[in-house]
Amino acid sequence: MNAICARWSVTFRLTLAITMLAICSQADAAGQGTAPAPGELGRGINILGYDGIWEGGRNAPFRLDNLTAIRKAGFSHVRINFFGFKFMGPGNLLDEIVLRRLDAVIEEVLARKLIPILDEHDTDTCQRDVSGCAEKLKAFWTQIAGRYAGRYPTLVFEVLNEPGGQMTSTSWNALLNECLGIIRTGNPGRTVIAAVLNVDDMPVEELALPSGDRNLIVTFHYYAPIRFTHQGAPWSPTFSQIGPLDWGTPEDERKALADFEKIRIWSEKERRPIYLGEFGVYERAPAEARTRYLSFVARSADRLGWAWAYWQFDHDFAAFDSARQTWKPDVMRALMPAGR
Repeated sequence: MNAICARWSVTFRLTLAITMLAICSQADAAGQGTAPAPGELGRGINILGYDGIWEGGRNAPFRLDNLTAIRKAGFSHVRINFFGFKFMGPGNLLDEIVLRRLDAVIEEVLARKLIPILDEHDTDTCQRDVSGCAEKLKAFWTQIAGRYAGRYPTLVFEVLNEPGGQMTSTSWNALLNECLGIIRTGNPGRTVIAAVLNVDDMPVEELALPSGDRNLIVTFHYYAPIRFTHQGAPWSPTFSQIGPLDWGTPEDERKALADFEKIRIWSEKERRPIYLGEFGVYERAPAEARTRYLSFVARSADRLGWAWAYWQFDHDFAAFDSARQTWKPDVMRALMPAGR
């Protein structure tokens, strides 16, 4: 009962704070810095993808002071995983109440001196229904780009999480460039993140970007080998039966480095900065192997000069224990080594 009461107390405080911010803190934020250069993103962490904050606070373990903990831990940005499609009504109009909650979250992130990335995260819809996704995604960015034109200059837009599935490179390039055109109408100088098609071979060479738009960062996600990183995941009939698997042989490292080298060669040729927007290992993996993997991926990205964001703050793959309100030390040692 005490735990339940504590959860309701936390939820009430978060909901009340966001409601007050949304109602009372509508001041223009145009003076809050300038669009971040790619190198300024640094190390980050994914937040709020599966939190009830958007629905008004039900099942919402994330607390506003967790942003302070994120900043104190040494992270410089957060990637806000936002499922915009579920909050669209007739005509694909976004719910104004939810948008005010989003405003409040962005302002809280900025108040902690963190860079916010707004990631449209409706992967399942977009991988399954390309035409339906296109209609909703363009409507989403029309509204978001209009809402934030001239506001929150350090806010970064990420067009879509993990395009793939039924999408081909051709269909993704067409949709991506349409969305970029919509965004640039009112946000010509905003930093925008564009994803490589999320398939095993990471076809970065097929990504078609406007040559004159240099305020773009290219992102990819890395969970290879997925049998290792997702071992024991209960939502998958396949992965739930796998494990324990180890990682860290010279061959394991060579494979990861080869994958990263492909991205590096392209980025240097095209003069495009890279963002490793997600990587992680599910909790069921052996602890030492998980730590080795996370440390290897994070330090490899650091050496290449890439910004990165760990998946994720809480829920599964978690770096933070919401019940105890403490970081998980093995994950944090891997991600943020002392003195680095």
